Amino acid sequence: MTRTTSAVARALERIGRLDPALHAFIEVWPEEALAREREAAARRLPLGGLPFAVKGPSGIRSFAARRLIAAGGSPVGATSVPGPGTHWQTWGLGAHGRTVNPWRADRTPGGSSAGSAVAVATGMAELATGSDGAGSVRIPAAWCGVFGLKTTNGLLPSPDRSGLASAGVLARSAAAAEPYLRHVLGGGRPDVAPALPLPLSPPVPLSLPLPAVYSEDLGFAEVDPEVAAVVRAAVDRLVAAGTVRLLGRDAALLDPVGAWTAVRGGSPDDPEAVRVRRTNDERLDALLAGGALLLTPVTPNRPHGHEGPGDFYSTALTWAFNLSGHPAASLPAGFTGDGCPVGLQLAAARGADVRLLAAARAVEDALPAAPVPPTDGRAG
Repeated sequence: MTRTTSAVARALERIGRLDPALHAFIEVWPEEALAREREAAARRLPLGGLPFAVKGPSGIRSFAARRLIAAGGSPVGATSVPGPGTHWQTWGLGAHGRTVNPWRADRTPGGSSAGSAVAVATGMAELATGSDGAGSVRIPAAWCGVFGLKTTNGLLPSPDRSGLASAGVLARSAAAAEPYLRHVLGGGRPDVAPALPLPLSPPVPLSLPLPAVYSEDLGFAEVDPEVAAVVRAAVDRLVAAGTVRLLGRDAALLDPVGAWTAVRGGSPDDPEAVRVRRTNDERLDALLAGGALLLTPVTPNRPHGHEGPGDFYSTALTWAFNLSGHPAASLPAGFTGDGCPVGLQLAAARGADVRLLAAARAVEDALPAAPVPPTDGRAG
């Protein structure tokens, strides 16, 4: 469906009005965005000028951005990432200052794809590229109340030499993320994306209920009881709706913190790291056998303040899948009593990205529609 020029104009108007308070962008490209939209319409390209944002200063050169542009997408700007010299646990620094959570300005949106999550949550872009080396797509998606997908490691070029980081996408919903999989991953069709180094599992029709394993803590994490309760309520709703069927499998992994740190530090052959990775790979393969999903909270905690998380690892439930390579997604699950969004994580077998997106759409259909943040008087 071809979009009119109003799509990009609308996105740019929102950026101009909202970003001085949210600080989601480091650069905005109005003339280029409008020109690409006109070109997409003239050439009848499939995305028709869809306005999207790219993560960080190098995002426009990424494989994903180039594929989206080739399909008629129109990049409107580069989103915030942690500032120079900051610790990897920080969140985002936009052109106007520190990136803020659109639901609560006193809280972080998560990182490092901070600005990408804020941009899609507030309608400043219809989707945004991201990258995820420990949870950097899924955590900001969870804390901003949007959809986020980390693709199978190795499926797309990695921005990280360790191989832990995988490309990803953030969008208002799983349905809104479909253009990314169709045009960046090729939707499982090798003729569309012949350069992909790993194959995608071909899409197959979903049969409900979906087999799933639920774990609050993966066997080792300390989870905020209210966060756990929000996610468990969402899972119970999925069961009641006939969307998922819980299996009696024990999701007990080894804490990956030491292994992740060793690999990130350039020591992938560290004996303990090798042991942890091998053990967790075997356990995850057993858990996900037969097309099962693994359901967990995205983070063990709610969004923290801008002073930082201290010694608490917001990544406790996400980085196991960076080590193992499995695709994983974050979907809005609800809110804590103090107004903080909570994410439900779905993980699937390696290469099952297309099926994971289809499962995420089924899950979305069974859960209440995710509200939009009240940044400008829109209904929440």
